Amino acid sequence: MSTDTDTDLVMTVPATRSAEGTAIYDEDRAYVFHSWSAQSLISPMVITRTEGSYVWDDHGRRYLDFSSQLVNTNIGHQHPKVVAAIAEQAARICTIAPQHANEHRSRAARMVVERAPTAEGTKIFFTNGGAEAVEHAVRMARLHTGRPKVLSAYRSYHGGTTTAINLTGDPRRWSNDSGTAGVSHFFGPFLYRSPFHATTPAEESARALEYLEQLVQLEGPSTIAAVLLETIPGTAGIMPPPPGYLAGVRALCDRYGIVYIADEVMCGFGRAGKWFATEYWDVVPDLITFAKGINSGYVPLGGVVVSPHIVDTFAERPYPGGLTYSGHPLACASAVATMEAMESERILEHATRIGEEVIGPGLRDLAERHPVIGEVRGLAVFWALELVTDRTTKEPLAPYGSSSPAMDGLVAACKQGGLLPLTNFHRLHVVPPCTVSEEEVREGLSILDQALSVADAAYTGS
Repeated sequence: MSTDTDTDLVMTVPATRSAEGTAIYDEDRAYVFHSWSAQSLISPMVITRTEGSYVWDDHGRRYLDFSSQLVNTNIGHQHPKVVAAIAEQAARICTIAPQHANEHRSRAARMVVERAPTAEGTKIFFTNGGAEAVEHAVRMARLHTGRPKVLSAYRSYHGGTTTAINLTGDPRRWSNDSGTAGVSHFFGPFLYRSPFHATTPAEESARALEYLEQLVQLEGPSTIAAVLLETIPGTAGIMPPPPGYLAGVRALCDRYGIVYIADEVMCGFGRAGKWFATEYWDVVPDLITFAKGINSGYVPLGGVVVSPHIVDTFAERPYPGGLTYSGHPLACASAVATMEAMESERILEHATRIGEEVIGPGLRDLAERHPVIGEVRGLAVFWALELVTDRTTKEPLAPYGSSSPAMDGLVAACKQGGLLPLTNFHRLHVVPPCTVSEEEVREGLSILDQALSVADAAYTGS
């Protein structure tokens, strides 16, 4: 299974390798402890080169990267402007302590604020990635309100650090859940598998909001610091919220003095076709977490967009948190170059157009031919196929929290065809770089068309 926090560890080790590939692989297996994995059961693919929408293995075989690695290489691999910006910054200042101002941290902060849906006086707290951004956003919310609890959705992923993993709503939380983290989970809206027995998006939104308000009342509003939501849940299934839901969450938080935290680590910076996906629903969160697409992961970077009223909480009161590499010069230089490239090359507009005109129609066409596809959903370069054994019962192609022979066969067929997929349980996510070309999308869809025939063999419905 490829996930938001996992490397691609499923490909079988080839019978023969290049000498370079053999050395890389042997050292990896001897010395590297891999995340989210049983160490004796993994066989990492050796990647020797990347460029644009493609990666190459140690046999020189090219793969179309329909995973964007961990849904983060939004501007593709090795974008020359960003690579040059990192090299230029390295020649001037490689690193500096976060208490000192430096050019690209100041500029990156300004550029993020200018693109965020917040008011004058907003500031940026930089982290090394998305999980740390969530950790600090929650800390800020708790200190700002003086309350302990945070509510987050069951179908969610927020990171692998202690607070973030407890906030996560998927099975990776189970082994790490202390039960003492001050977290309560709730059902978010998901019409395809509605826990509210709704039949329309409007009904789903209304019932989900009614349920969330009841939960707030039963938990005690005076104990709740924040509601944390992925604007568009990513690893959990790429489920754009129904109309009115996020506005309703914003109103509920205002009513009870709760901080609204939007997790945009995956869906922000072009992935959904906007700088921040909340723009689609015209809501302004109190705190926004970001990472991944801010610089396509070229150098580790994340952060929190901090609204003025929360900034004011720490105007005279020190904020009790920090990181050695907060606002790292190489990371911030790459972020500035990434945002400049996205703007000058109109990458957000391209991602939106390619999703509307090519990816979406292409996936819906696949659904016409492959009964195993129960639902197609997404926008821009952020799509998921819900795979089922029966469209009527919606029985998933793999159990929740696991894989299945059919899903394993699908992944193997994709790789055999020259495509790196991203799967999670019974879903196939289609998340190429925002810069993917129409020809590359059609290449990927053709490979998926053949691979999905393998999964169709497991379909048992009429």
